[in-house]
Amino acid sequence: FELLQEVRGTGEAVVFARSATTGGQRFPVHWGGDNRSSFESMAESLRGGLSLGLSGFGFWSHDIGGFEGLPPAALYKRWVAFGLLSSHSRLHAMSSYRVPWTFDEESVAVLRHFAQLKCRLMPYLFAQALLTVQTGVPMMRAMFLEFPDDPACETLERQYMLGERLLVAPVFSAAGEVSYYVPAGTWTQLLSGEVIVGPRWVREIHDFMSLPLLVRPNSLIPFGGVTSRPDYEYAENVRLVLYALDDGAAAEALVPTLQGGLALRACARREGERITLRVEGAQASWDLLLAGMKDVAAVEGGIAAVVDQGVLITPVANELRITLLL
Repeated sequence: FELLQEVRGTGEAVVFARSATTGGQRFPVHWGGDNRSSFESMAESLRGGLSLGLSGFGFWSHDIGGFEGLPPAALYKRWVAFGLLSSHSRLHAMSSYRVPWTFDEESVAVLRHFAQLKCRLMPYLFAQALLTVQTGVPMMRAMFLEFPDDPACETLERQYMLGERLLVAPVFSAAGEVSYYVPAGTWTQLLSGEVIVGPRWVREIHDFMSLPLLVRPNSLIPFGGVTSRPDYEYAENVRLVLYALDDGAAAEALVPTLQGGLALRACARREGERITLRVEGAQASWDLLLAGMKDVAAVEGGIAAVVDQGVLITPVANELRITLLL
């Protein structure tokens, strides 16, 4: 680490390791070692990673598709979705390439889809990464870390929270069957917009372009405007998406700079039929999407339009006052 820091400069050194002992969490980027190309090993990788996170390590990932052996196309595509929704993502193997066009054409589309999704999620993901650095709480975390009072979360090992607000349940089967647990509240499927009210267990079948990716209730998620790379100015053309804000609840989104500073802060609060959103950030360009809403009664400080995903509000001021249709 010291050599890399000397060559690259302060704040630019990263050690990517698979072995560690006490104190190794200070050099935080790790992966799970030489896994196998099987659904069983994919599930074992998640189980081991959650254990590592509970041991003080903030960032962890895995070789997408498995390191040893040649994965069938179905396994590769399922692992791609899991891998791109990890803290960091790597296509790597021992004796064969993990580029998608060596599997089939659909693998190319699947990798493109989830890579672009991760790029759009980078304002959220980078903010969560900074939180991990500040607090030590892992970026990929076992469910009971976020829901310690829910006994159903104590032993869950096939799903995780990606930061504070996103629930991910990888699909460990070629046919797409998946079973996962949803804690209390109104959760929203990020990819489809479907609403799921917990607490409950859910069984679903997903194609290769999807998996259970749920947004926690009372969330304000920033989506970036770039899909071609992960490092860009996150506050430029950022879309703030508000999910299932309960009466009396508040939600906050922090959009960082690439240097770890704060480019934009947005706070939403609901009181009855009124939602107030305040945004701080002089260089930011943003809009607001009320996910799943059919319409609103009125907007002060912006212009509303109904779109497929909800109600999109283009601001003319840094404070919006939205009156809901109840």
